[in-house]
Amino acid sequence: MGMSGCRNPLESIMNIKKISAAVFLLSLAGAVLAEAPYPEDTKFVSTKTRAEVIAELAQARANGELPINDVSYPDKAIVTAPVSTKTRAQVLEELKQYQQAHANPGDADMMFLR
Repeated sequence: MGMSGCRNPLESIMNIKKISAAVFLLSLAGAVLAEAPYPEDTKFVSTKTRAEVIAELAQARANGELPINDVSYPDKAIVTAPVSTKTRAQVLEELKQYQQAHANPGDADMMFLR
């Protein structure tokens, strides 16, 4: 029987001491970092009244300066979508003409509005 499976009890105690020291040092470093305020606390002092802020908010909403939802922020293009100048019939006719001009004989079953 070999001694490869057995460990020296003194070696195990030394490993436990090393691990304990490392845990202690890490917890000490965490405690030091927890004491430092980040970012530094600053006292906010408003120069406007609550009524002034509410009035500004109402004006911004009326002007369309606020996003409608999180998707549109900050893009205002979603709020002002383009308006079509063509009728549905005109669009369908253009689609039909395009499909006829660009038709592939093998894709005949895939054509819309024949």
